[in-house]
Amino acid sequence: MNMGLLTLLERLGLMKSSTRRFFEESRSLRDAVHGYVYGRFTQTYVNFLLSPRLKPSREGVEWLAEGYHGKILTHEHARSIVVNERVIRKDLEQVIPFPTARDLVLNGPPDIAVYECVCRHARSSPCQPTMVCMVVGQPMVDMVLDHHPGASRRLTREQALGLLEAEHARGHIHAAWFKNAMLGRFYAICNCCKCCCGGIQAMKNSGALLLASSGFVAEIDRHTCSLCGSCVDACPFDALAMRDDFVERNWESCLGCGACEVLCTTGAIHLARDERKGMPLDVRTLS
Repeated sequence: MNMGLLTLLERLGLMKSSTRRFFEESRSLRDAVHGYVYGRFTQTYVNFLLSPRLKPSREGVEWLAEGYHGKILTHEHARSIVVNERVIRKDLEQVIPFPTARDLVLNGPPDIAVYECVCRHARSSPCQPTMVCMVVGQPMVDMVLDHHPGASRRLTREQALGLLEAEHARGHIHAAWFKNAMLGRFYAICNCCKCCCGGIQAMKNSGALLLASSGFVAEIDRHTCSLCGSCVDACPFDALAMRDDFVERNWESCLGCGACEVLCTTGAIHLARDERKGMPLDVRTLS
């Protein structure tokens, strides 16, 4: 990057300081431009990817996942990111099973902004509320606030925790998102619903891996289960099915998101650690 040119553009009022910092930290000009377009014109970017005319193949979604993918977080692990106090710079090779965009960079308590969910806005009847996407870390937070002042706002730690709690209670899932063009690292916690999330729908439609398991699976106590079907309706990944006298869980499809657990009316479901599902993203265990 030509730092002198970036500084000149900022002084001339042609580039915001947050954008300059983003360009300076980007690994290449291509990534910088891609990340800027994604951050500056997010709604248009996502509308294109969610267009009904665009029907990506499994190979197409797998190609997309090389540089844009998510990791399901349990509610506890999402909270642990928000309350983090330590400086963490970690390659998540064992946690995120993708070859690129897997760095976690947290400089103590993270800067957080909440942003209008572009996936929900792309729907004719979106789930409410729509301001639920949490941008984490600099310079991405300042970029969102600078370029989308009417659709974003900074969050305190308490406000961020409140947002996580409210979305969890609705049966929505937490996912940490990574993108090559966003400095090749973790940059957001999305609070996703099964009916609006473009990432969930692309993965379900193609069968390709776009979201990695939390490292947990849902376990169902048949003696406590009332067969009400709430968990089946709640599951974003169609991992649960109603049988005559029990609820069947598909181990392969279950990503350990916890939506079934929180909406179970009898407390018959809990998340259990399963090493075959990979390692959880728990910042408390990272150094």
